[in-house]
Formats: sequence, C-alpha cells, structure tokens
Amino acid sequence: MGGMTGRAAGAAGRAGDSDALEHLARIGLIAYGVVHLLVAWLALQLAWGGGSGQSADQAGALATLAEQPLGRPLLWLLAVGLIALAAWQAAEVLRWRSRLSSSGDARKKAVEKTVKAVAKAVLYTVLAVLAVRTATSGGGGGGQQQAAGVFGWPAGRWLVGLVGLVVIGVGVYLVHKGVSKRFLQEVDLGQAPPQTTRLVTRLGQAGFPAKGVSLGVVGGLLVYAAATFDPARATGLDGALRTILGAPFGKVLLTLVAIGIAAFGAYCFVRARYPERT
Repeated sequence: MGGMTGRAAGAAGRAGDSDALEHLARIGLIAYGVVHLLVAWLALQLAWGGGSGQSADQAGALATLAEQPLGRPLLWLLAVGLIALAAWQAAEVLRWRSRLSSSGDARKKAVEKTVKAVAKAVLYTVLAVLAVRTATSGGGGGGQQQAAGVFGWPAGRWLVGLVGLVVIGVGVYLVHKGVSKRFLQEVDLGQAPPQTTRLVTRLGQAGFPAKGVSLGVVGGLLVYAAATFDPARATGLDGALRTILGAPFGKVLLTLVAIGIAAFGAYCFVRARYPERT
C-alpha cells in the first residue's frame, strides 16, 4: 500500500510539473483575474448607479462576459483553464499527502498546503461548472435560493451558520495575508526587476484585504440569516456589496472595495507570469 501511495504521489508530482498543465493553469489564473476585474466593474456600476441589472458577483461577471462578442467561446476557454487549475491543485494534494507522515514543522506545512490545495480545487471546480452553465445558458443559481434550500435540511440552519463562520475566517485570513505580505510566497520574483516586486506588493496589499472584507460581509450575512432564520439575508457576494453600499459613506467604501478586487484580479495576472516554485 505504501508503495502504491508513493507511486501515486510521484505521478501527481509529475502531473503537477507537466508543461501542458502549467500552461493551462496560467490561462486559468488569467481567467480568474478577468472574473475579478468584471466583479470590480459591476461593483463600481452598483456604487455609482450605472448598474446593468447583473449581480455584482462571479455569476454576474460570467453573465456579463457571455453577452460580449465572442463571450461564449471565452467562457469555454475560461472553464478549461479553471479545470486545469483544479487539476493542478488536486495534484498538489497528492504531492503533499506523501509528507503528512513527517513530524514537526514539515508536517505542519504539509497539512497547511493540503488544506489550501483542497479548498482551491473545490473553488476552481465550482467556478468552472458555473462558467460552463453560463456558456450553455444554464445559469448559475442565486445564493439566496441555494441558502433557502439548505435551511430546509435537517439542522440546515446550523449548517448555514457554520458555513458563515468559516467564510468569516477565510476573510480574516485573506486580510491578514495581505497585511503581512504572505502572498509574496505564492510568486517567484527572483528574476523580476525591483519595480515589478513593488507593484506586486502593492497589488497584494490592496487586493487580499478587499477580497477578505467582501467575504467577511458574506459570512456575516450568512450567520445573521442563521440567527434570525431568514434565508433572504443569505445573498452571497452581491448582497455583501449591496450591504457595504448601504453603510455610511457606502459609495466610497464600495468604490475602495471594487478597486481592491480589481487589484486582486491584476495580482492573478502576475501569478500567471511569475508562478510559485516549490
């Protein structure tokens, strides 16, 4: 069994190092960045009253892309890239799994890398499915409708609240990641000029906290929906951005969040250009 696991991990490592998969993953990162730029644009439209009726979230961004010339072929390209990203992260899971038997800091790093890779693989898969459904005019389904369905499950109210707390935790982590500059571990800037390093640092410092704040508000809405047993409060990213808009100085705050989300999108482009070397 141990030999089989070792061979699987070795195969995963080779898959992760595959040039073809890496090129597709770069396309996926670029596509992921484009989605964030579209979300930022929709958020700015929401802030200043120029909204087109699309939700200011990933589903709305993909729907906006579908309406453009060559939008549907681009959605298919986006889906392929996101699937490649998911496969890349799945290969990372198997690669780090072989190190879970280590001890001390090595085991801690392996656990952290495995959890992150699983979460990213799930995220990219969900976005890929959403891109395919949008390309085939299937739609993505609203966050409020999905939450209402979960409320009908046994202990669904508690599940929604738990998911909300997890989302808040992810938001806090992203804010910390931006403030502490831990995101620089994701890119290999050894051969990059100093001005590029400064640009990447500024993009990450703006992008990660902005995305973290958005997710924090999403999580807060989920927890509030669970506490009040009101599925209408669980409205996803679109509802979170609208909540920010309704706060004092909401237009300014939402504009800052939109700029930060755009910065995160630009950071994804940098990651595609300077991928992490492990």
